[in-house]
Amino acid sequence: MVRAGAVARFIALASGAQAILKHPLPISELAKQIQNIDAQSDLSARQLDLEATYPEYNLSTPIDHFHNDSSYEPHSDGTFNLRYWFDAQFYKPGGPVIVLTGGETSGADRLPFLQKGIAYQLAKATNGVGVILEHRYYGKSIPVSDFSTENLRFLTTDQALADTAYFAKNVKFAGLEDADLSPEKTPWIAYGGSYAGAFVAFLRVLYPDVYYGAISSSGVPEAIWDYWQYFEAAAVYGPPACVETTQKLTHVIDNILIGKAGTDYVAQLKAAFGLPNVTYDNDFASAINGGIYGLQSLNWDPSQSSNSFFVYCSNVSSDAVLYPATEARRASVEELLAVGGYEDELETLANRFLNYIGYVNLTSVSRCRGSQDACFSTHDSAFYARDDITQSWRLWQYQVCTQWGYLQTGSGVPEDQLPLISRTIDIDYSTLICREAFNLTKPADVEYINRLGGFNISYPRLAFIDGEWDPWRAAGVHAIGLPERPNTLEEPFILIDRAVHHWDENGLFPNETTPELPPPPVADAQKQIATFVKAWVQEFTGKC
Repeated sequence: MVRAGAVARFIALASGAQAILKHPLPISELAKQIQNIDAQSDLSARQLDLEATYPEYNLSTPIDHFHNDSSYEPHSDGTFNLRYWFDAQFYKPGGPVIVLTGGETSGADRLPFLQKGIAYQLAKATNGVGVILEHRYYGKSIPVSDFSTENLRFLTTDQALADTAYFAKNVKFAGLEDADLSPEKTPWIAYGGSYAGAFVAFLRVLYPDVYYGAISSSGVPEAIWDYWQYFEAAAVYGPPACVETTQKLTHVIDNILIGKAGTDYVAQLKAAFGLPNVTYDNDFASAINGGIYGLQSLNWDPSQSSNSFFVYCSNVSSDAVLYPATEARRASVEELLAVGGYEDELETLANRFLNYIGYVNLTSVSRCRGSQDACFSTHDSAFYARDDITQSWRLWQYQVCTQWGYLQTGSGVPEDQLPLISRTIDIDYSTLICREAFNLTKPADVEYINRLGGFNISYPRLAFIDGEWDPWRAAGVHAIGLPERPNTLEEPFILIDRAVHHWDENGLFPNETTPELPPPPVADAQKQIATFVKAWVQEFTGKC
């Protein structure tokens, strides 16, 4: 029987995360990102403890670094508070400053990495200062009075990179005022994961005299508008029976939603999944595809991991009916399989289809409170019009729509391949939020981002660390099919076996480690990172 607790844990992790994950998100999930900037009531005990251990500081930072760039007109001469945290417990003269960049979430969410993760590990290994630096507009580092489209004009990767350089040049850490930690006298090393991984790679290239080195973990330096390749990792590394079944059942769904559009079979399909009241077909297709998305939520750290992907796969691969209540829908399911082109495979696919329905009911349908459109729809013009300072869901979506893309479609999959999500999840559907929230009708300027980076980005003392199974691998330098690079101290190039999304970033307290945790490939990668960062610091020291 399916492990309901594991699935519930995935839902909690996914809905609480603001990192690049599923796109598009229904309104109900976007609404969960609405925040009271000063609220403490929603913080966990662990988060409250972290914030008590690491006081927050602020550096007054220019809102607009580029007065010669017309895209930022009207320009601003104002400043805002750029929030940061630091830990100097290991610092000794000559040690580096290790800056973990916050990326597309509150910087407070990154504090565990200062307490026991990669920032802690590197500061300890190098006698350095560990820092968490928040990205402009996220958390409390807000330079504007609201998140209207006009006021989001300063939310660009270029401006945030300039913030990060300005920080290194101007910050004075409390208690270390007498130490010369300027980039001229101290090596500054940047670390980032995911979007922040691409960010620090660009930082190293654009500001080489400020940041002496950078570590891009699961970085995505290739911006891609139609990122159908997100599902490549699941297709290549997922259990074969799960992949094949998902492809075939998705094909059935598309043969009905697209091939039988306007017929009663569409309503029959929705009813079979217990979703008869989802108005839009693409919303329905999106509501049932959460299982295959679960791979990104797998982590070696038990406190952060969900095995929902493998729970889903074990469900749709099982030839036994795991949800007895779905037997009542067998006749309907068999008819849908026949109409969808798989009458010859009823014996194998019928039970698996019933299990798919049971899984969706457990993880989605049964959790809906209110109307099904309220739970699963992406269509709500009134919601998208909200732009006050609490509407933090607008932030990463704006970056997606203007610069980065990563629309995870089924329609982009080549016609000679079967997709893992419906082809009704297309560009038009995925850009609804761009049009409705920001009045943006053109594709994101991914070409600009790719002039900064791209698949071929390379620079001295720029490291790339990736996970073999990561869905974001296809947007980085370890993408399948790209040439292998040598792994050197000067330009480390590490692919962690059977790892997913920036697994090297997490850490454990000494009393939490076991022979299996961290897994040997992760422990080895973290050891390599410490080795090359120490080499970089020694090289810098030798030049001074």
